[in-house]
Amino acid sequence: MARQALIVIDIQNDYFAGGKWPLAGVDAAADNAARLIAAFRQKAAPVLHIRHEFNTQDAPFFTPGSEGAQLHAKVRNQGDEPVVLKHFVNAFRETRLQSILQQQGIEELVIVGNMSHMCVEGTTRAAADLGYPVQVIHDACATLDLEFNGQAVPAAQVQSAVMSALAFAYASVLSTDEFLATA
Repeated sequence: MARQALIVIDIQNDYFAGGKWPLAGVDAAADNAARLIAAFRQKAAPVLHIRHEFNTQDAPFFTPGSEGAQLHAKVRNQGDEPVVLKHFVNAFRETRLQSILQQQGIEELVIVGNMSHMCVEGTTRAAADLGYPVQVIHDACATLDLEFNGQAVPAAQVQSAVMSALAFAYASVLSTDEFLATA
């Protein structure tokens, strides 16, 4: 069986109520991510946390050193679980993520986190391009309402569009319950 790791992307305080950039459904998604983290910890499988900070103090959210840029309490790392700091959408870009995966002999990835249409999607596509089989757990990811060309796009539609695109060619897309039933 291939060695698998859970990648927890950007589940940070600014995405929750009271933060600078709250997401739709973020609490339920974080609860599901916490269930997955617990399952990985129980079987002593690797959990890697990704944390985003912008490079400037005038960033709209995730400002360097801020409480909003810290990992949320529901999913905070424990023990020797690495936290990879990133400054770009793709968690592989200019980070130590790939070297950690290689050092730990990881062959497959399970991805959860925020925002579905940005860092989850960007990292999933990059992982697939690097040759990793990827599973994205859709109900452990959150996004927000967007606007395009004057048209409002509700978060649920953003989520469906992203997950359907990833499922088409980049990843298996499952619910938390579906994944845990086969883990």
